[in-house]
Amino acid sequence: MTEIIVVTSGKGGVGKTTTSASIAVGLAKRGKKVAVIDFDVGLRNLDLIMGCERRVVYDFVNVIQGEASLKQALIKDKRIESLYVLAASQTRDKDALTKEGVERVLKELEEDGFDYVLCDSPAGIEKGAALAMYFADRAIVVVNPEVSSVRDSDRILGLLSSKTRRAELGNGAVEQHLLLTRYNPERVVGGDMMSVDDVKEILGIEVLGVVPESAGVLTASNAGIPVILDEESAAGQAYADAVARLSGETRPMRFTDAQKKGFLARIFGS
Repeated sequence: MTEIIVVTSGKGGVGKTTTSASIAVGLAKRGKKVAVIDFDVGLRNLDLIMGCERRVVYDFVNVIQGEASLKQALIKDKRIESLYVLAASQTRDKDALTKEGVERVLKELEEDGFDYVLCDSPAGIEKGAALAMYFADRAIVVVNPEVSSVRDSDRILGLLSSKTRRAELGNGAVEQHLLLTRYNPERVVGGDMMSVDDVKEILGIEVLGVVPESAGVLTASNAGIPVILDEESAAGQAYADAVARLSGETRPMRFTDAQKKGFLARIFGS
């Protein structure tokens, strides 16, 4: 049975698309058949981060409008055989997405034997975001450890509990996971950033992963390579840990503690 996972947040620019790409890659590397769909109609960034922007011929809206088949629009990843990308449209309005159309696409993916469908949601609560979360079985809520991001994500949690198909049918809540991005333990110690425990206490959901602040994320994105494939980077390792936890494994939470300064650094302040 296909599991539908929405990657969402209340605020833009927190790393949803980076997360969607890396989680999709991580699951596919474990032998799962995975599709990742860009719901951000009008912007379309997922194909850039996945490195397949030049191969987009048909998009999600083309499929929903009956202008192309799903098989025509799905782009097979060149690195991992079981991974596929469905790009968003850059030229259509967000109203081009319909609940019936999205349901039809998800049903076809299930019939084609996909184990996971990742829905890369726009930020906030507009139509694309609502449709991305409506059919979800699980949600990864991406949060930066700062007040406005946490506040906006709290609203998203309310929608996940009340505005989904599972809620309407009384089939229980969408399973929710918290993913912190751009985390800097030194700034937490200095009082400039909320701690993991602070965010967890406010939002009340379990932490799936903590991705440290890293220049490697931008470098990987610009190169069209999901950062999880950079196994030497802390961010790549953090996403691999998150995928393992999502798959039921137990792993210790890394990258949450500030580095202890050595004796000379404590003396000279550097």
